[in-house]
Amino acid sequence: MTLYTIMPMDVIWEGGFKEPEATVEVVVERILMQVMPIDQGNAQIVRLLNCSLNDYLNPMYAPGQMIRYIPSL
Repeated sequence: MTLYTIMPMDVIWEGGFKEPEATVEVVVERILMQVMPIDQGNAQIVRLLNCSLNDYLNPMYAPGQMIRYIPSL
């Protein structure tokens, strides 16, 4: 890929190489999902991994929604 620009490279690639945030996989109501823990028992949904097709249409399980779960040790 060739990029022609007058912008400095550090401005273009700013934030491009940051570490991904820690996520965990949990099962909530028979749905395997990847979540980002916020605090003890609360998390934000990142994506659904294993569920029925109807679960994708449920706004409760949309990415960005907050859920409560019991963290496993």
